[in-house]
Amino acid sequence: MPTRHDIRNVAIVAHVDHGKTTIVDAMLKQAGAFAAHQLESVDDRVMDSNDLEREKGITILAKNTAVKYHPKDGGAPITINIIDTPGHADFGGEVERGLSMVDAVVLLVDASEGPLPQTRFVLRKALQQRKPVILCINKTDRPDSRIDEVVNETYDLFLDLDADEDQIEFPIVYACGRDGIASLTKPEDGTVPADSTNLEPFFSTILEHVPAPAFEEDAPLQAHVTNLDADNFLGRIALLRVEQGELRKGQTVAWIKRDGSISNVRITELMMTEALTRKPAEVAGPGDICAVAGIPDIMIGETLADPENPVALPLITVDEPAISMTIGTNTSPLVGRGGTGKGADAKAAVKDRKVTARQVKDRLDRELVGNVSLRVLDTDRPDAWEVQGRGELALAILVEQMRREGFEMTIGKPQVVTKQVDGKTYEPVERITIDVPEEHMGAVTQLMGTRKGRMDNMSNHGSGWVRMEFVVPSRGLIGFRTEFLTNTRGTGIAHSIHEGHEPWFGELKTRNNGSLVADRAGAVTAFAMTNLQERGVLFTDPGTEVYEGMIVGENSRSDDMDVNITKEKKLTNMRSSSADSFEAIVPPRKLSLEQSLEFCRDDECVEVTPEAVRIRKVVLDQKERGRTASRAKHG
Repeated sequence: MPTRHDIRNVAIVAHVDHGKTTIVDAMLKQAGAFAAHQLESVDDRVMDSNDLEREKGITILAKNTAVKYHPKDGGAPITINIIDTPGHADFGGEVERGLSMVDAVVLLVDASEGPLPQTRFVLRKALQQRKPVILCINKTDRPDSRIDEVVNETYDLFLDLDADEDQIEFPIVYACGRDGIASLTKPEDGTVPADSTNLEPFFSTILEHVPAPAFEEDAPLQAHVTNLDADNFLGRIALLRVEQGELRKGQTVAWIKRDGSISNVRITELMMTEALTRKPAEVAGPGDICAVAGIPDIMIGETLADPENPVALPLITVDEPAISMTIGTNTSPLVGRGGTGKGADAKAAVKDRKVTARQVKDRLDRELVGNVSLRVLDTDRPDAWEVQGRGELALAILVEQMRREGFEMTIGKPQVVTKQVDGKTYEPVERITIDVPEEHMGAVTQLMGTRKGRMDNMSNHGSGWVRMEFVVPSRGLIGFRTEFLTNTRGTGIAHSIHEGHEPWFGELKTRNNGSLVADRAGAVTAFAMTNLQERGVLFTDPGTEVYEGMIVGENSRSDDMDVNITKEKKLTNMRSSSADSFEAIVPPRKLSLEQSLEFCRDDECVEVTPEAVRIRKVVLDQKERGRTASRAKHG
């Protein structure tokens, strides 16, 4: 079978924050992707182009870039297409898409932390697709690096994932991605490789061990759509890998849709990636990753083929969703009224507000176009939809993006997606790896015990830290992180991945404290806060507008308490030396969107607007809630 030796397609996969995007930066710079005058102005983590990716420091979307590598022996330049994939299991749909575009993977592992849950997740996907693996031990200069142990742990992981002999005979590269240095010789722990000054050994290893794309001569066209993008001038752009044949600008091709129907379409624009930009091209051959325009409704997983002989490629399959939440229109009394709900500034701020059911539904439908791991289902209410995804983080990212676009929504408490097997209910479970100092081991074990976690493994590296592995129902991890960080005083590190389904674990009670609920509308006063702060932890500042049924704090007891947080001090014309007591207000606890979703109970939901995140009761009326509770109690 002939191969194309002028091209290599490789994906970089790793756990969160092990340095994928940083090493891609160095590859782009050393391969001459930027002119000399551009090098000073190039940002770090240039592939993380999304605002949320930069803020959170994680990769959310799989992206591709291409570098022209000039071999040292003076041969013809070789194009290396690099797919930068997310390291978080919640964005597994992006990983699966990225792997469908490449012929091998570079597995990046931190020289100190070693293989972690997402390393297992992304490696399992690569091994299932029979992709060759290059191991890169990154961050060798960390003072706590333990290179030999990490390499052995990686071999153990390969064996654990049933890798065959060919897959386990992988080459190893040692690198410091931040400095752009790689070597095939193991450096001392805590040092940068000394026998190299650049990434040349890394590039040569990729050329040697990543298979060149193979194709059949004179085969009809087959190209697989792996990603979608949009352009203000060209409309929807499909990113695809050409498997067989050639794709040309202006060519008429057969578009094979997901349902099997075929229609002929014309390619109006063909582009190839060079560094971080797309440049017009005339032809793309087997193994090329290119972008085409001219097909407005094309979807991920579909095939472009020869009109005379249309043969479909297999659809991209992704793992089942594990977590769902209800997203609906904002039904609070403050809907469409800006941050404070008062004044001309608020009116100006809400001019472009998106609050209708049609706008929310259209936005969710748009998200489905590019996100293969998401599902949107109808509910019994016309203004709310059930959105299912991989995990809490993936759904929270979607809500955060919508919020920044001007949407106002009501978000229900995250739930797990169960399935029926032989008449029994099965729920998703997660494998969570926890690194904590030894003194917090008991607190973490107790915390996992209340969430029905089952300890699978425990190891002590002798450095004062313990690594524990638990299998725990996904329900038990909703609201886990805040409590975990409190119990470990911010020192604990926890990562989890989906581990399949197990029979229903029974009832879980994860939040012991009730809520402080506002019993009337108005503005929060410092006087009321002073009296209420000994009842629990407050979430609001003085002057914040609240409404009946809005949650203003966490009660120190297990039941909910209706409170008047708008109470004002009665003024009299009497003066007294002891009348004015000045008591300091404890600063309120500000909850982020993720923390608010974690805090929710079943009868609570989160109101999300561009300016504010508020937690509220589903039923706002105090008397109606009381009647419902009474009926539930007395049957």
